[in-house]
Amino acid sequence: MSWLGALFILTACTWIGFEIAKKLTERPRQLRQLKVALQSFEAEIMYGMSPLAEASEKISKQLPAPVSYLFKYFGDYLKNGERNAQKAWTKSLEETWPYTAMGAQEKEVMMQFGSTLGKHEKMQQQKHIRLAMVHLEKEESEAKEKQNRYEKMSKTLGFLAGLLLIILFL
Repeated sequence: MSWLGALFILTACTWIGFEIAKKLTERPRQLRQLKVALQSFEAEIMYGMSPLAEASEKISKQLPAPVSYLFKYFGDYLKNGERNAQKAWTKSLEETWPYTAMGAQEKEVMMQFGSTLGKHEKMQQQKHIRLAMVHLEKEESEAKEKQNRYEKMSKTLGFLAGLLLIILFL
């Protein structure tokens, strides 16, 4: 029976290590998706002449979850009567951010971007979108670096922590 408990401990700790590694892998991928979304957003605003709600709706259909939820909720808030684009953006960020693998730095970049939505003419808006994309590019390179450095280590540490607990309990 004690072997079954040891196997359970080892499995649980290894699983935790793999979940941490998964989050490290997801972060750069989601940042790339967010950059693509901002590029599409820029194209919709500049060339498609779409209103913010309509542009957000189109973009949300092109992206995988959870990044798509950000634009879907933003469009929904605007369609459901929210007059202030910044408030709608903030609400959608707060609602969807816990489901992403991204961190506080990326959230701050997106909050700053949201503070400019609907307040400027097209050319200024395009500059703000590009600025956000530059910041996200920097965050993506840092996330890739962190992934390369810590992904394998977190998997190994999960397994080794399980072994250590088994040894301590014997």
